[in-house]
Parts: sequence; structure tokens; C-alpha cells
Amino acid sequence: MPRNPIIACELLPQVKKTIENYADELVRDAHTIGSHGLTQQQFQESGIFRSALERLRGIQAASMAEKRAFMEAILDYLQRKGKVRRWKFTGAGERHDYQIKMPDGRISIVETKGCLDGNNTNIFERPPNADEFVIWSLCQNPGSDPRKNAWSGIHTRLGAEVIHRRQKVDGVVIWDMVCGTPGRPCPKLQKDPARSIRLDRGVVPPPCIYLFPRSIPDPRSNPDPPCWSLTEVRLLQALHEAFKGDDEDVVQVHIEARMSGSDVERRTRFLRHATEFSCSSWSPLRRARA
Repeated sequence: MPRNPIIACELLPQVKKTIENYADELVRDAHTIGSHGLTQQQFQESGIFRSALERLRGIQAASMAEKRAFMEAILDYLQRKGKVRRWKFTGAGERHDYQIKMPDGRISIVETKGCLDGNNTNIFERPPNADEFVIWSLCQNPGSDPRKNAWSGIHTRLGAEVIHRRQKVDGVVIWDMVCGTPGRPCPKLQKDPARSIRLDRGVVPPPCIYLFPRSIPDPRSNPDPPCWSLTEVRLLQALHEAFKGDDEDVVQVHIEARMSGSDVERRTRFLRHATEFSCSSWSPLRRARA
């Protein structure tokens, strides 16, 4: 990761330590929990604890209830404010998860992901009816490092996929139900608590927004395409305005491509207020085709 982080929040040492301590305490006292009726040695030999952990991991991975509740609260709020005309959940039958009609008639498609450092980030397909296509990260794990996730997702994964598969992504939102909680304190609210918005599910901070290139980077014909501005991606503009965003919350992600011998190389530059504050090195993407 670069020296200058591309997202303000971070995994705080005290949060990491609390999670580690609780995990140690849970392992130590697990045999005292429940109605299994086993001695400590029998419990340790039985494998019940390990199986229970695996079951909980599976339930957590499979459950979308909390993520959907968060998205519904956000989209309902936008609709009440007149920022979107209507929206619907499409995840049951489509590759993407939400289709949103904006007041000007544009169709915004949202594909939700978990923590962006996972392989699932690479799996997406821009629908043909999308006027704008947004990837939205919903990371439920407060023990995950937000800075690693943001860098891994935007630079390492999405940037490479945009070039390699020629799948245009208009923007990324990093914002979820853990943001602003004790598990992941929000620097924006620590600096100015008045920037919070209260929804039925609780208080939320402003979202982190990343604007992508207008077109697909190509080393020969389009090596450094310009990024969208905030007003041009309607859903991102609506989120920014409705949830008290400011200029610090918006980052332009410039994805560049060039030829180096027979290899395609790429670089990602991050700009705020039209000023570059972080940049990757040039790195090979894949063997170029003639």
C-alpha cells in the first residue's frame, strides 16, 4: 500500500486488541458456555467448538439481511428526499443487486460487495441498461483493515478488471453498517459530529466516494482517460448531497495503461481537489494481444 492512504478510516490498534482479547477469552471459556454437559477435556476433544465456529462463519457469509437492511435504509432516505425516483432489489435474479431510477430518468445499477480485498470483488458484469454502474462495498467485519481493503479493491482488483475485461465501472462507494460505530469510528464524525444523519437503523456518517474513468483505459488508443465529475454520476451526487458529504469525501481514480515491450502495464493515481495525493507504481497487467 502507498504511504498516503486513499481512505481516512483505519483499523485502530485498540479495536484490533479488543477483538484479539475477546477471541482468546472465548477460546479459554468456551467449555463453560451452553448445555452440552461435557467436561473441559471432553469438550476440547469433541470438536464441537470448531464446528460451531465453522457454522457461524457459514451463516455470516450467507446472510445478506443486515446488508440489505442498510441499503434499504439508505435508498428509502434518498427517495424521501426526492434524490431518487424509485428503486428495486434485483439480486434474486440478476448479477447486480439494485436498480435505481434517478429523477432525470437515468438508470443507476449497483453491485454490492463485501470487503474489497476478497476475490468476489473481481466478479461483476455491467448490465446493458445501466446509464451508470457503481460498485458498493459493505464490509461487515470491524477487524478488517479499511485501508488495505480500499487499496486492494480499487487498485489491485477493480482497476485490473476494468482494463483486462473492458468492463466500465463509473464509481465505487465504500460505506456500510459498521461505519461510525465503536468498531470502526469515523474520522469525519470525530472531526465534526454534526455531519451525521440519523436513520431508523442508527446514525451514519457521510459516504466515501471514488469516481472512475469515463471510458476504458487502453495502452494504445486511450492511455489516460479522464474521470467523471461528481455531478455526472447521479447516484453518487445524490449520496453526497443527501448525507452531508464535502470535497474531502470525493476521490478521482485515474487508471492509466501503457505498453512496455509486449506487456501492458497499468498505474493508478488518486486525486482530491484535482491534486494527486497517492499513486501506485507501474505494474504489468498481462501479455498484450496483437
